[in-house]
Amino acid sequence: MSTSAQPQFRYTQTPSKVLHLRNLPWECIEEELIELCKPFGKIVNTKCNVGANRNQAFVEFSDLNQAINMVTYYASSSEPAQIRGKTVYIQYSNRHEIVNNKSPGDVPGNVLLVTIEGVEAGDVSIDVIHLVFSAFGFVHKIATFEKAAGFQALIQYSDVQTASTARDSLDGRSIPRYLLPSHVNECYLRISYSAHTDLNIKFQSHRSRDYTNPHLPVNPTAMDGLHQPVVGPDGKKKEFESNVLLASIENMQYAVTVDVLNTVFSAFGAVQKIAIFEKNGGTQALIQYPDIAIAAVAKDALEGHCIYDGGYCKLHLSYSRHTDLNVKAYSDKSRDYTIPMQQATGWQNPPAASAVGYTSGGVPQAHAQAAPSSSWFPTMPAGGQTYMSSPSSFPGQAYGAAPPAYAAAAIPPFSSPNAHPAPGAPQTGGSVPLHQPNGPPGGSPHPSQSPYYGS
Repeated sequence: MSTSAQPQFRYTQTPSKVLHLRNLPWECIEEELIELCKPFGKIVNTKCNVGANRNQAFVEFSDLNQAINMVTYYASSSEPAQIRGKTVYIQYSNRHEIVNNKSPGDVPGNVLLVTIEGVEAGDVSIDVIHLVFSAFGFVHKIATFEKAAGFQALIQYSDVQTASTARDSLDGRSIPRYLLPSHVNECYLRISYSAHTDLNIKFQSHRSRDYTNPHLPVNPTAMDGLHQPVVGPDGKKKEFESNVLLASIENMQYAVTVDVLNTVFSAFGAVQKIAIFEKNGGTQALIQYPDIAIAAVAKDALEGHCIYDGGYCKLHLSYSRHTDLNVKAYSDKSRDYTIPMQQATGWQNPPAASAVGYTSGGVPQAHAQAAPSSSWFPTMPAGGQTYMSSPSSFPGQAYGAAPPAYAAAAIPPFSSPNAHPAPGAPQTGGSVPLHQPNGPPGGSPHPSQSPYYGS
């Protein structure tokens, strides 16, 4: 049920001089509650920002009749009780007095929890935060993060007194305008005490700093500002760039292997590493290039494209915060192309890639090193370099069911209409995808045939 459809009052409760107010604006303050309630009597206590969404409060009148008068008035009024234009729902509380037990945020400590309102992560750098808070004493550590409440930071001082002085001086104030980016007009600090006493900072970065330990390891990708948002001439933030792309693959009707991704992404430059993983019920992959320029070209060219015809295996690309992937050199889900295959697999003479595919009747059909569809190569001239998948057959390997056959009209874009059969191979009417869907890349032997390793 929507909020607007809720009754403004509940009549089944026993009257109390403590009223429960709901649907309050975010961070409603005591002065706003008193302004609403004082026409009906003397307010002796309040409790604000109650509940998970901090949009509830309690107000205690000095006399029961005063609380009844307020409930009765708004129950019969055509104008609902409002604060900042939001309708406030009023009911009697089950309690008969407000006991203000201090929350953890009110208990003084040496670590402050700072919510920076009106900004996004990256608008206010950790150096600016350090500059502002070090005006009140030596700052030991800082950690920044994003929560539902917004962009937040933990500031650790040496003692409670210094932290209290900083809180009293900065709470509710804005960071000086000259320290903010041009697109941010103002940002206010909401400060409370944290239950932490000693922050655990693992490395120096644009997200965290330990000013007491100069020997702490440095995160090299974070200190140089690589991932700090850049503001363009129009005042809008530019997307940060990286040499590693994050690919989300939707509509997975066919298997997408490491070799398939290498074929697609190596069209734009040398692929160094690939890692495939499952996340949030979907398939994703990280593709590492030597530099940002190649990754940017690949991202622009491949975003929104489908690996297979018919809208199958659609790619959505973004930049990853990784810069150097730590992957297994040779596995079903990862590949490190910077390591020679003999070293990665332990094979001195790795078997050649299978060059045999199968027609719908199960007849062997040789195919050449077919390149992906020309739609994947917007800048590649005709007759450019083609690609063959890495070996997928090893002695003693167990084979699953043969991959399904596909009519020529349904062949994915990895097939080449100009592919020529190898000498001596039977002539057939259609081509075979370089990567058979739902089968090992490079082509699997038919179950009735022995493994083929090439000559």
